[in-house]
Amino acid sequence: MRAQLLNIDEPLQSNKVRRILLVEDHYLNRMLLSDYLIYCGYDVQSLSEGSNFFSTIEKFQPDLMLLDLKLPDVDGYSLLKQVQQKPELSKIPIIVVSAFAFKADQELALSLGARHYFVKPLKLKDLIFAIEEQFTCRPR
Repeated sequence: MRAQLLNIDEPLQSNKVRRILLVEDHYLNRMLLSDYLIYCGYDVQSLSEGSNFFSTIEKFQPDLMLLDLKLPDVDGYSLLKQVQQKPELSKIPIIVVSAFAFKADQELALSLGARHYFVKPLKLKDLIFAIEEQFTCRPR
């Protein structure tokens, strides 16, 4: 028997674990969503308010963000607007998960750069499909 070495012309790509920043003020929603995303194989960092939003982005370097619009200390719309004004951050997809069910809220969030908008309560499978869609649309 003879062993053969693989001839690899290009380096193997690692299956990098995708990082998701979850910003949700409601404790139970944050824990359930975080646990589900971890179960699905994502690395999740969660925040209960927006005050550490930009410093957490800098440290954690998320591949995607899930953002609630109603936070205790800052308006989620203003966070969306600030992200879009920073070229290095505007490439990170943001998916809004909010209790705001009015069409005007959805249209405003999408006009400020959100890629998807989900109204709570949401179907977790739909959220995972939207997340994966964002990851297949952009390189690792």
